[in-house]
Amino acid sequence: MVRLPEPPTTVGSSIPAHTPHAVSVMFPTWQDNIYYEEGNPIVTSKMECGYPRFFIHPFIQQLSARLTAKFGKPGDSSMLFPSHKAAESCRAFMNRYYQSPTGTVRIAEFEIVSPESERVPIHIALFPQDAFPIAKQFWQHSGDIICSRMAEYCLRVLDAKDEGGKEGSPSDDLYRPKLTMGGRSRSHYSSKQQISKSANSGDEKVAAEQATYLEERYGRNLPVKFANNAKIALRRRIAGILTDVPIEDQAVNSSSSVEEQRKLTGERGIKGLSEEDVYLYPCGMSAIYHAHQCAMLIGDKTLKSVCFGFPYTDTLKILQKWGAGCHFYGLGEEESIDELEQMLESGEKILSLFCELPSNPLLKSPNIKRIRRLADQYGFLVVVDETIGNFCNVDVVSWADVVASSLTKVFSGDSNVMGGSMILNPKSKYYHQLKEALKTDYEDLLWSEEAVFLERNSRTFKERSKVINQNTEALCDFLVTHEKVHKVFYPKYTCRENYDAVKHKTEEAGYGGLFSVLLKDEKSAAQFYDHLKCAKGPSLGTNFTLASPYTILAHYTELDWAAKYGVCRYLVRVSVGLEDREKLLSMFKDALNAITE
Repeated sequence: MVRLPEPPTTVGSSIPAHTPHAVSVMFPTWQDNIYYEEGNPIVTSKMECGYPRFFIHPFIQQLSARLTAKFGKPGDSSMLFPSHKAAESCRAFMNRYYQSPTGTVRIAEFEIVSPESERVPIHIALFPQDAFPIAKQFWQHSGDIICSRMAEYCLRVLDAKDEGGKEGSPSDDLYRPKLTMGGRSRSHYSSKQQISKSANSGDEKVAAEQATYLEERYGRNLPVKFANNAKIALRRRIAGILTDVPIEDQAVNSSSSVEEQRKLTGERGIKGLSEEDVYLYPCGMSAIYHAHQCAMLIGDKTLKSVCFGFPYTDTLKILQKWGAGCHFYGLGEEESIDELEQMLESGEKILSLFCELPSNPLLKSPNIKRIRRLADQYGFLVVVDETIGNFCNVDVVSWADVVASSLTKVFSGDSNVMGGSMILNPKSKYYHQLKEALKTDYEDLLWSEEAVFLERNSRTFKERSKVINQNTEALCDFLVTHEKVHKVFYPKYTCRENYDAVKHKTEEAGYGGLFSVLLKDEKSAAQFYDHLKCAKGPSLGTNFTLASPYTILAHYTELDWAAKYGVCRYLVRVSVGLEDREKLLSMFKDALNAITE
């Protein structure tokens, strides 16, 4: 079904190997992850890429450097954004968290115009170099980022312009700058990114496929026409209405009307849901960020939100850093709902509740039906991140007002493109208010090439999800009884009743492709990790098995805090792929056998 690339073996290599727009990076040993977190050049100097919200891609670094040189002042640093609104939001964030008497945050707005008159707007926030870490926080938390494919395209146009009058060079109105002045900001740390050369060796077939797919299908120009079709197909696929329509087929625009879709009970099992209720974003975190923005638009923004359960790190940061702050119920169990209910009964109101089903990395599922009852009684918005469960396995939209997901993960599978989605439940009492809010808040910032890759990759989503479910369950059933394994976190064994309450009653549905495992101590975990013969780096939901020492990567500066909620320093998180099942079992047996007493 899917040709799996061989995992790279050298530190800093892209995952998949030789893939210019890969979203993960190889850290072969436990110590490599620690070196990365400490900024040690033993690792950082060798990185070809990284997870795009954490590591700014070399193409984006190159484009930013060129534009800073053109529009900035000596000592300036910069951050690039896909819209004026995103850049202004960054400026507002920096004005709040960066306070210094030196320099101001400015925004330059301009267009890059190709020979075919395709116009790409770029928005650059310019600021003193010591403010870069604050801008980077906004980039990481909000997810309103430009992608590496967009930067690559812009660099290609700029290079043609610099060659001076050669065939294919753009017109003289390449730049259309406008500067706007902003307020002052502040910083508390700094970092530098390594610009690395592209890999040009290895699996030539895989590399060629990644490099030539768009050009072979659509030509060298931006596939704008096909991108629009791709986005329609994506939105219908996410809504559970349409599984596969070739985007080259113009009939995709009229294969079924929105009115006809709303009459159907699609794969998500909810009548009335259509493509018009699905919104696409540059990444999953952008969808979560904008769900919170919409909550503040329709509700009382002086109220705190609730983060229920130990979440993926940036969700909590969004709720803490924007708006009135949040109540954190990090354990996410029945006792936590009891505490929440007691707070609500005391008269305190909340704006919204954010949770994951199941959670990352502990795979806990909240009692979403009980949460729904509390939301109806006390009047707050429920936002559920379904990334880990995915809609092939669980129905969360019936119990949520808003559902967010990262399309970068198993929906795509190929680990070569970023994307996110937000779904509105048409039966929610907040539905019409949210639709109105999104008329103000929503921008389509998903780059055209990203949409084409997402559509292509996700055509086999349902089939891949089934195989990954089966592989993961077999592997976890083996691990949970192994004498060297202390604990396995997996929805089949973790808060199973809550997961089963929303699990689809179909043959394809399962417990997902993610689990976490604890060995007896960090030495054992490191030996296990070092001997695993799979890809090892950040991200999840890949077609190939991918492991990481999750707590080291996500919470290195707050390890004691994470441990209070059961997220142990030496937890290893594993995202299972499509490999042969016996090969997978053998791989994990060998890694466990490598653990010495």
